[in-house]
Parts: sequence; structure tokens; C-alpha cells
Amino acid sequence: MLVRDAMSTVVLTIGPAHTLRQAAALMSARRVGAAVVHDPDADGIGILTERDILNSLGTGQDPDTERSGAHTTTDVVFAAPSWTLEEAARAMAHGGFRHLIVLDRGEPAGIVSVRDIIRCWAPARQQAAERAQHVPA
Repeated sequence: MLVRDAMSTVVLTIGPAHTLRQAAALMSARRVGAAVVHDPDADGIGILTERDILNSLGTGQDPDTERSGAHTTTDVVFAAPSWTLEEAARAMAHGGFRHLIVLDRGEPAGIVSVRDIIRCWAPARQQAAERAQHVPA
């Protein structure tokens, strides 16, 4: 199965000036765990995740004054829609993160998360197990 089959095409894009509270509210409303951060004054795009917001709150920072740009990961690993889910999972495990921005022709086309991969793999593994039980000895 490919990343394009698992990724969410609901891509929330915010700017670096959004407060963490604004980012959290938008992420909650869209039911996504990450937002693409586009800074027109910087090269490339970044990602802000629910964990970034949690880490900020955990250190006592004010979500009404902290800006998304200060908590954005800019050293992003991008996935291609044609990657296999195994390639995406390997990149996530290697990098220690749970989301990959999927780029198609240089533009964000989606986000694939660990949850997306599990959602796709769980039924496939169940079907394989059921087929194995019905194989005559």
C-alpha cells in the first residue's frame, strides 16, 4: 500500500504568527494532529504538531503569546505519494516523529501519520491471519 492511499488530504496550513492557542483550536476543529506552517519570509515549509504545543504548555509557556513559528520544525522529512507505507514508517521511526508532510510536485498534498499507517495495516494483517488459518495442512 502507498502513502497516497493512507494520507489525509485535509491539510491545515497556518502562518508563523498564529498563536499556539489559535493553532490548537484550528487543529482541533479539523481533527488533525499537525499543521503545515507556511512562512512567506522563509524558505520552505515546516510542521507544528500537537506534541509541539504540549511541550510548550508543559514548560509553562503562554499559548496566547507563544507563536507557532517559534515551535515549528523546519528540518522536515517529506514523503512522496508513491512511497510505500513501509518507507514512511521507516522514515518516522528513524526520525522519531509521527507525521510526514506529503509533497506532490513541491506542494503539500497531505499528511500521513502513524495512525494512518496503523489504520491501513491493521485490516491487512487481520485478513492475512484469517487466510493463514484457512490454509489446509
